[in-house]
Amino acid sequence: MSVTSFDNATFRRVLGHYPTGVCVVTAVEADGAPIGMVVGSFTSVSLDPPLVAFFPAKSSSSWPRLQAVGKFCVNVLASDQQPLCRQIAGPGPDKFAGVTHRVSANGSPILDNVVAWIDCTLDAVHEAGDHYIALGRVVALEVERPDRPLLFFQGSYGEFSLIQ
Repeated sequence: MSVTSFDNATFRRVLGHYPTGVCVVTAVEADGAPIGMVVGSFTSVSLDPPLVAFFPAKSSSSWPRLQAVGKFCVNVLASDQQPLCRQIAGPGPDKFAGVTHRVSANGSPILDNVVAWIDCTLDAVHEAGDHYIALGRVVALEVERPDRPLLFFQGSYGEFSLIQ
């Protein structure tokens, strides 16, 4: 264990000054039930091979279910999809009640009206402190609506505005 000169609250406060996009990672379990989790820690990793990553918490109840499926779709939320974000992030067994989507060629839910989606197979999982690094190999991707993405910044949701 390393010794630091700051506490967890300071770490979160400082890193909260860096905005992140908001995505919903989705999959379908063997029984046909859709599952999903909200992530704000998604990034591109490699062009060759095409890899992306997100960082689920070890305490997540959704992550083990997603990992067991072995494939997933990253849905980049639009700025007007905050209610959808809160629904998927909330507790409860039926996070997809009333959520419209179609199924990708890889078998994962693509949520309606997202900015973009990235369909993946799970390539590798690595431990990283109290999180995992989940690497996905991209098999398909598309921009659905070139709109403003939903952002998370300093504990609140917002949107991006271009400077002309």
